[in-house]
Amino acid sequence: MKSVKQEILSVLSGKQVVHIPAFSGLISVTGQGLEREGLQFHEVHRDAAKMARAAASSHRHGGLPSAVLPLDLCVEAEALGVRIDYREGERAGYPRVKDFLYGDVKAFITEHNEFTEQPEKGSVSSVLTMVSESRIPLVCEAIQLVKADVGQDIVIGGYLPGPFTLLSLLVETGALYQSLRKSPDAVHAALETLTRVIAGSASAYRKAGADFLTVHEMGGSPGAVGPRVFEAIVLPHLQALFAALPRPVVLSCCGRTNGKMKLLAASGADALSVDQTNDLVASRAEVPEALLFGNLDPVGLLGQATPEEVREAVTAASQAGADAVWPGCDLFPDTPLENLRALAETPS
Repeated sequence: MKSVKQEILSVLSGKQVVHIPAFSGLISVTGQGLEREGLQFHEVHRDAAKMARAAASSHRHGGLPSAVLPLDLCVEAEALGVRIDYREGERAGYPRVKDFLYGDVKAFITEHNEFTEQPEKGSVSSVLTMVSESRIPLVCEAIQLVKADVGQDIVIGGYLPGPFTLLSLLVETGALYQSLRKSPDAVHAALETLTRVIAGSASAYRKAGADFLTVHEMGGSPGAVGPRVFEAIVLPHLQALFAALPRPVVLSCCGRTNGKMKLLAASGADALSVDQTNDLVASRAEVPEALLFGNLDPVGLLGQATPEEVREAVTAASQAGADAVWPGCDLFPDTPLENLRALAETPS
């Protein structure tokens, strides 16, 4: 009989399994789990041992058969020079960008012309330099620690921003969206550069021991930028990214993507994760051959409902066509551990 980890790895590789697993490739820490480990969320992002303990806490105290690292989406942005607010003094808050580094897309391209004008040099020397001088080695160390600690029992995921999401952390929002209309070639050039940056992180995470990767294209989802912009500008770079990444890799997109699921499937990802705004039955009907993960509400359900309601939702998601039951987005920090246990232990 296969273990839960073996069943998850089978699902990720496209094989049929007896039981639909419930796990996550998105950030999966809770305030209760951190408290039991004696940790504060703001301190775990710059200490490999604390990051590893935090990432494993939802398994250790809530039974979740997965751990995901890093525990924020800002690692690559910080590596490129953005200042990060780690939310010190707050009980539980995800790190965020303090201020945008660039006033427009062309300013980014000018500064990183080694990537854009000499892509072969940029893809080798600059990415490796960026990896070695950023938090990426710390994340890799944390992955190794989690692997040694609980890796025999659970799957470990590497967590990455999509190219457009990363660009949205670097460039002022209004200017970025203006560039989509007025300077699409500049946006393409920037996304080509960032695709190589993300691929560098992804390679490092897999070498460190991550079993799979999740690319969270939050800002570039067709639910956020619209299907035309997604198809014309975001999708080609996701395709290039997934062609370069070690497998398996999951594409996670925020927002309602019903009616646009075939665009997500065209990315070349091994699996698609959709959030709670999607009609899962309709999503399955659009992409009957795709691996489909989702789509429990991380706040209204996992964060605030009863364990019995969570169990009912897990069953409903599996019956609606999910190949794996996932939260629709990163866990709400106030998620009760008993709800994680209900998620992980409900047979489906």
